[in-house]
Amino acid sequence: MLLHGIFSPITTPFYPEGNVYFKKLEANVERYSKTPVAGIVVLGSTGEAILLSDLERRDVLQSAREAAAPHKVLIAGTGVESADGTLQLTEFAAKAGYDVAMVRTPHYYKKQMQPANMLAFYRFVADRSPLPVIIYNFPQATGYDIPAEIVIELAEHPNLIGIKESSGDVEKVCKMVEGTRHVKRSASVTETFEAVTPRMLKAAESNGGGELVTIGGSKPQPSSSSVSVVGGLKTRQKEVGFQVMVGAAQKLEPSLQVGAVGAILAFADCAPTACYEVYAAWKEGDADLARLKQERIARAAQRVVGDLGIPGVKYAMDYNGYFGGTVRLPLLPLTADLKAEVERLLSDVRN
Repeated sequence: MLLHGIFSPITTPFYPEGNVYFKKLEANVERYSKTPVAGIVVLGSTGEAILLSDLERRDVLQSAREAAAPHKVLIAGTGVESADGTLQLTEFAAKAGYDVAMVRTPHYYKKQMQPANMLAFYRFVADRSPLPVIIYNFPQATGYDIPAEIVIELAEHPNLIGIKESSGDVEKVCKMVEGTRHVKRSASVTETFEAVTPRMLKAAESNGGGELVTIGGSKPQPSSSSVSVVGGLKTRQKEVGFQVMVGAAQKLEPSLQVGAVGAILAFADCAPTACYEVYAAWKEGDADLARLKQERIARAAQRVVGDLGIPGVKYAMDYNGYFGGTVRLPLLPLTADLKAEVERLLSDVRN
């Protein structure tokens, strides 16, 4: 499955009294669906997933799925501390219609999270998951930083298709890219090389009422000469390998330069187009423009996301026309001074 591009890891809106505000959740998802992001991530760290009950997580997954545009890749954050609990939520996400499961590193017993533990955990989940899985590494929150060597070893598993690396360590990104180059995989894409998922193919077949037809060969092959048509949707195969994505918007351009294929960026919750412009310039081979676009967002991304966290992201969303709203305790809203600072940082980064 293709994971190239920028993904928005959506926040979870709340009423002032603390209940999930589903109407605002749906409104945000509908708006992100109209932006150039490649997909939407639900129940990531920015979604305050760790502060939701199990029932709330499932309801949020369902609500966001129903509001999303059919052509956006949908990634569900399904990682919890136990492998069994992770698998249960992953199975629910699959039934709800998600395309990929994002599984964060277990970390509560971090002294016991040795290489053998991590290898066993991810292999257990990947062996049984009905969805392709991406590893999620966020050491700033978990206090555990999965070593590049472990990621490289896990990349051999056919159902582990990538990683979201949120450490901001560009050198580590480079090491993982280089260490997984031997992994050869392909993914279905459209004629314009956008992602196609089994969910999208199933919908196309239902709408078109036809069988899959291959042009240029008896079976779809991983080459540009073979085009498959299902329900009017033309697809081809693209080599993707093990896909390294990043989570630090302030390091997006240098990460792309060393081989990252995309990013899941909390800063894309308030400024999706500004983040996409960095990726688009890099994709077009305009290094100077990519650096210029990176400089435009770097300071704001570091302060709003890196320093102020979810309260900062949610206020930045409010400022840029999305619904951010309140956070859940123990998180606290920004002070008036910090709100004014966010407004200054985003004065020329409006979406």
